[in-house]
Amino acid sequence: PLSGWMRVSGFDVEGRPPASPDEVLVSNDRIVSPNYFQAMGIPLLKGRYFTERDGSKAPAVVIINETTARRFWPDSDPIGRHLIFKPERPKSCEIVGVVADVKHSGLEAESGVELYRPCLQVPLLLMGLVVRTTTDPLSGAAAVRSQVWAVDKDQPVYNIKTMEQYLSESVKPRRFNVLLLSLLAGIAVLLAAVGIYGVLGYTVTQRTHEIGIRMALGGEARDVLKLVVGQGMVLTLIGVGIGLAGAFALTRVLSSLLYGVTATDPATFVGVSLLLAGVALLACCIPARRATKVDPVEALRYE
Repeated sequence: PLSGWMRVSGFDVEGRPPASPDEVLVSNDRIVSPNYFQAMGIPLLKGRYFTERDGSKAPAVVIINETTARRFWPDSDPIGRHLIFKPERPKSCEIVGVVADVKHSGLEAESGVELYRPCLQVPLLLMGLVVRTTTDPLSGAAAVRSQVWAVDKDQPVYNIKTMEQYLSESVKPRRFNVLLLSLLAGIAVLLAAVGIYGVLGYTVTQRTHEIGIRMALGGEARDVLKLVVGQGMVLTLIGVGIGLAGAFALTRVLSSLLYGVTATDPATFVGVSLLLAGVALLACCIPARRATKVDPVEALRYE
């Protein structure tokens, strides 16, 4: 899984006429040992796994993935049906099991038609070895290598990786794109915060003369502060509302770059909105509080 390795094979579905004369059915054909599915934790949905009895002299068998079952047998049971592989003389294989879909080309790739056949019936010159362990996977690499060499001392053992490494490599380009977008988004939020603070702070400072008049006429500092902050926050909430509407409309562009989080993640929208609203609140409160503490006579002289 996630290695990008594939072996393409052509096949026909026994008893199913081609949809058109030019139709060619192809699959990702994977040759595995009987314990492969258990080692990888791939669940069995129907039928059975391969066993040691599925050897070269036994009837040819195949296991299909869930996508293949839905495509060719949406309303019936595929167990016991046959696939004919080409150009293998042709070779008819009985379907004995259905397993869950697996991401082989990447997390974003849709699952296609994938077929599994036992290595005892379709031997290959090059195969990989999968080891499942309850300890650190790389700590057992030396033991695995020694066991392979005990069977064949000339057999090369190379490219040892954990599934975590395969996962990391498969998302590396996407991770870079998201990191770059996150950096640009962070700069944008910072500029927006600085801009909001500067504009609202300047606007409130310009009202020092007005605040002085209100204070000279007997206005309470608390009431004046509430008035100035309220007016500033109304403008801020209008701006945040417009920004949220625009963000919801444009998030579809980013949906293909996200994994494990939706394009309309509530935490992100609420967090950024509260951040900008908090900046606006500070931009209104600090200059307003400073203005209410100025002597009314001095405030009246302010231009």
